[in-house]
Amino acid sequence: MVLRKILCVSLGEHSSEMADYLRTGDWDVLPVADLAAVRRVQVHQQVQVGALLLKDFSPEKMGWVEACLRQSRGIEWVGVFRIEALNSPILRELVLSYFFDYHTLPVDWRVLDLTLGHAFRRAQLRGRDVKEAGAAGSMDMVGHSLQIVRLQQQIRKVAVTDAPVLIGGESGSGKELAARAIHQYSRRAAGPFVAVNCGAIAPSLIHSELFGHERGSFSGATAGKLGLIEAASGGTIFLDEIAELPLELQTNLLRFLQERTIHRVGSTRSLQIDVRVVAASHVDLAEAVAAGRFREDLFYRLNVLALVVPSLRERLSDVPVIAQHFLQSCMADKHRLRVEGFSREAMAAMMSHRWPGNVRELYNRVQRAVVMSDERLITPADLGLSVACNPLGIGLDAVRTLAERDAISLALGRVGHNVTHAARELGVSRMTMYRLMDKHGLALGAG
Repeated sequence: MVLRKILCVSLGEHSSEMADYLRTGDWDVLPVADLAAVRRVQVHQQVQVGALLLKDFSPEKMGWVEACLRQSRGIEWVGVFRIEALNSPILRELVLSYFFDYHTLPVDWRVLDLTLGHAFRRAQLRGRDVKEAGAAGSMDMVGHSLQIVRLQQQIRKVAVTDAPVLIGGESGSGKELAARAIHQYSRRAAGPFVAVNCGAIAPSLIHSELFGHERGSFSGATAGKLGLIEAASGGTIFLDEIAELPLELQTNLLRFLQERTIHRVGSTRSLQIDVRVVAASHVDLAEAVAAGRFREDLFYRLNVLALVVPSLRERLSDVPVIAQHFLQSCMADKHRLRVEGFSREAMAAMMSHRWPGNVRELYNRVQRAVVMSDERLITPADLGLSVACNPLGIGLDAVRTLAERDAISLALGRVGHNVTHAARELGVSRMTMYRLMDKHGLALGAG
């Protein structure tokens, strides 16, 4: 039998009756009475369900309650309140935002037990989804487009070798994410992953930063320093924006790629280093070579295995699911759960936008919308986008995606957001319906 763990939380009230009853139902009861205890339990134990007993309601306690619930995401909460407490808009908002279900006092133990059982099974399904997502190896790359699937296939292929990889793609498209995936799927996954932005280090310091230095090797070097290449030994070093590397440093990097040794600044001793090099640039390195800004021999040393991360406008069909993913992330960071999703107009605006800043821009706009929105559904204005005037000009894939999302949203609206009835109307299974709703970021009640 699966061990069912439940947090039994009370705000100063004596809750032994509830705890005793739950133990008779084969629950592993973890009674807690303060926020620190909730945190301690979650650090050391995997808990699926929480029961919050609130006998004496007072608005002053709601800050504590929200903090408790916010710190315990992943738990399915069931509340037990006096019916009068639900007159409070604060408590009603918390229930709608955080709770699986609630009961009123006096408790009908049989019904409560059924509710907790449903909550437990829901928690199991969510846990299974997380495991399956990990097993599927999404590489933290959100999306289902052909372009992103092809990139994931290429990453798996290049990850099994130790040859250098050169990643191309526009700024903000996710080149570091691809580099991390290469590392995670390689035999070096247990080793360090060290990311270096070559354009963000002062030219006077970059030699020391990459290769390290000995004590006294230059003014101010009061102690020896380990270089970033040496720090990545046994793992992967990611050299982002490598086109920004000064020409003299390019010579040293070429020597390292050829000989697998480095010299710290101020040292005559060579150090053997076992590290894989993954480099990236948003500029065309072949053009940089032709212009004399990048060494040709270094280019060919790095360009053994080449990958290109697609721009967001090349995979517009991924925008709805990426936006929904970022929305959930931003709401968790900002502790704001009022926003439920994107309006149809907001989704159309996102699908018609050209996304010059790629995925990074999409994240920033969603983050802005979470802060600026005063409504249940995010609008184009919240995103800082104009309303789409000509959806036919955004590409066939994007039009299909918008049409599919609208069809699902309209079907849900016609049947009172009953998923079973909407699925029947659209001629798909309930499981397919849930998958499509997740793909388009459609929660029940959103549209």
